[in-house]
Amino acid sequence: MGTLVLLGQVWPYLLATGAALAGLWTAYARGKASQKARQDSADAAARTEAQKIDDAVAGRTPDDNRGRLGRWSKS
Repeated sequence: MGTLVLLGQVWPYLLATGAALAGLWTAYARGKASQKARQDSADAAARTEAQKIDDAVAGRTPDDNRGRLGRWSKS
């Protein structure tokens, strides 16, 4: 009987703790999803830029590419 009385007095705190933990978990999950979306966007931009570079390099001769790379590395 003493346990039921104690539980009757403590249940609001247990409920509040559960709600706080659920809120923290929700905030964590949303932050994680947001960060993943930002990273995916940055990765897509990097892939697009890399594809542009690959397309530009593929259309030139290897000697022309070496000359351009040499000029670029000195700048």
